[in-house]
Amino acid sequence: MNFDFITKRPLWQNILIGFGMTVFILSVFLLTLNMITNHGEYLTVPEVKGKNYVEVLDDLESKGFDVVIQDSIYVDSLAPNSIIKQFPEPEATVKVNRVIYLTINCIVPPTISMPNLIGMSFRNALLELRSLGLKMGDTTFIPDLAKNAVKDQLTAGVSIKPGSPIQMGSSIDLLIGSGLGGSAVPVPDLFGLTYPEARLVLELNGITSGVILLDDGLVDTTLGFIYWQNPNPFDEQQNINMIRPGQLMDIKVSAIKPESKSDTVRLGN
Repeated sequence: MNFDFITKRPLWQNILIGFGMTVFILSVFLLTLNMITNHGEYLTVPEVKGKNYVEVLDDLESKGFDVVIQDSIYVDSLAPNSIIKQFPEPEATVKVNRVIYLTINCIVPPTISMPNLIGMSFRNALLELRSLGLKMGDTTFIPDLAKNAVKDQLTAGVSIKPGSPIQMGSSIDLLIGSGLGGSAVPVPDLFGLTYPEARLVLELNGITSGVILLDDGLVDTTLGFIYWQNPNPFDEQQNINMIRPGQLMDIKVSAIKPESKSDTVRLGN
């Protein structure tokens, strides 16, 4: 190969030409990089929570976003395919082609195994149903020595065995023992229950509602939570207090669900 075109020129010319070629190649590279990465182009993330995923997908992609479903969960109070969570958050400023991760509500409720509620107290059965995403259906009281204990669990009027597949969000009906006598029973703990749940617990024990005090701002009692009761389940020495069927129990109801007994100080005694 003949390199005369290089060797015949002075060294300073070759250096200058080499430097110019380097600058040219670097400039082309940076220009191409800016085009690929959309340098300087930014978008504001819109609010899509609560909207239908199918309806917003085309709109997001047309604005320059990539959309990825990060997770899907089931919330029975929300419409199928509705967006529950998004990342980045609304009003965030991001580059074009930035990925928006969405959590959406399942179209079909997931199937779970029916728990064994038989023998549980009504309160524990209620908490178990809540934790699994099942609803409390009708309650029927039947004479039985085990007062307040679950005697059978049913769906659509048919007994359902523990471990049977059932869709999350299904309603479970319970047969509850009503007891056989009028002797004193331990004072039920209503703390943290909704007002309808507390009324049912009192009914199970044959206890009559006394004074019901509603906090300011609470209009619908069905949306309230119990954070104070009299009598209390325990006395100052932590001994179990007893109450007879027919006695009165006073309660206070708040729109805010208390997380611990200390919340009663914040909510008011």
